[in-house]
Amino acid sequence: MTGADRDSATAVVVGGSTGIGRGVADAWASAGFETHVFSRSRPAGPGADRLVWHRLDLRDADRTGAALRAGLPSRIDLVCYSAVYFTARREPFLRTDEADWDDQFAVNVHGLARTLRASLPLLRTAGPGMFLHISSEVVYNAGPQRSGYAATKAAASSLIGSVAQETDPAEVTFVQALPAGMVDSPGIRARRSPDFDYSDYMTPAAFAPLAVELARTRGVPYAGDALVVHEDGTWTPIGDGLPVSQSLSRAGSRP
Repeated sequence: MTGADRDSATAVVVGGSTGIGRGVADAWASAGFETHVFSRSRPAGPGADRLVWHRLDLRDADRTGAALRAGLPSRIDLVCYSAVYFTARREPFLRTDEADWDDQFAVNVHGLARTLRASLPLLRTAGPGMFLHISSEVVYNAGPQRSGYAATKAAASSLIGSVAQETDPAEVTFVQALPAGMVDSPGIRARRSPDFDYSDYMTPAAFAPLAVELARTRGVPYAGDALVVHEDGTWTPIGDGLPVSQSLSRAGSRP
């Protein structure tokens, strides 16, 4: 990408104030993209001043589409959908709170669909634009006491696959990425005890090398792929080996 291209290129991250989305947003901003973040909370900490923030609560179905249409820049080269809703704790399906169930679908599935509807016409104009969806190992492993999360992430992954098949890859490329292990983020910390040891958890920065590579190539070499991102910042295709179930592993067995 030339300097002139960098000056005009624009990226959007939905769910980019914390966690994996923030790792992607920081990487794209550092690479020279004007980076817009749509989220409930304002990005904070180092690098936040490089991000253009738009308030968005994906649980508000009546306002989400309008907020995206009003806030999206007129040109978009890259989009990352990283917004996710976790329940406060893992519980068996029959104990799942109905409000939590609905909120998981509102954010993990319906929010993705509304983002696709709003952004795809703009990405096509960039030719090729690139859409990155942050997926999860539950798409492949499911797992006990995660029925809502597993159902919504599987639906989201299938939605991306279906839309990719009906889209000319010369106009928009679709890539999915998922962490090889648990990622240290505010959402996860809210479910852990104050003395929890996060030393064996990944950090959002592990996604930065892939984000930069996808920005450089517009995802063309990885079109249609699901990539597993590892702690050291490398990545492998999902076909090379499924990540360990976070529900059944030692770390995932905690609430």
